[in-house]
Amino acid sequence: MKTIGILGGMGPAATVDLFDRIVKATPARRDQDHIPVVIVNNPAVPDRSEAILHGGDDPRPIMLDGLHRLAGMGADFAVIACNTAHYFLNDLRAASRIPILDMIGETAQVIRREHPAVERVGILATSGTLAVKLYQRALLGEGLSPVEPTEDEIAQMMDAIYGEAGIKRAGVTESARRQLCEAGKKLIERGAQALILGCTEIPLALKDGDLPAPLIASNQVLAQAAVRTALR
Repeated sequence: MKTIGILGGMGPAATVDLFDRIVKATPARRDQDHIPVVIVNNPAVPDRSEAILHGGDDPRPIMLDGLHRLAGMGADFAVIACNTAHYFLNDLRAASRIPILDMIGETAQVIRREHPAVERVGILATSGTLAVKLYQRALLGEGLSPVEPTEDEIAQMMDAIYGEAGIKRAGVTESARRQLCEAGKKLIERGAQALILGCTEIPLALKDGDLPAPLIASNQVLAQAAVRTALR
């Protein structure tokens, strides 16, 4: 089987979660049936939304260094434990020695394939991911209509992820979970029939059943795609 490389650190908890999901998605009956996984967890990668929206430090050099390290450790392909980082996917693929899976495209395809009755999809994501329309374009490419959050809802989600009581600083708090639920409910009220959890921190706080619509966790989709690719 192939070796999976996880480019992580964006953030560390999301990296652990992706690895855990890969392990759980593997059809293994004993240790030896599991897939080899190597991880570069470098939290020094500059914030991706800051780079996209405000001219912050370019995250690509450190991400590329991580991809080269994964290749050197024997990874046959890579997955990136960050949605916003996929804005740089084409540049990373052009410079990487190993293939990189596309979490954004995989997620849109899963909705089209596994939820055929869904036509309108709400997006819970960071300001950077939303501003560059990563999921909007992917959904339209699958014939689906994106339901985008308002500026107030984006600010609410960013606080849930980055704020003092946010997931990146304080772990999963009740405050963060409540804010994300409120943003999700507003998208559903505006017609969303399913919701993409389009930031790898969000599925740490929201689970199936928290909202009255299917929740499609992008990191779960990526974990399943990585397992399929490794076992193919």
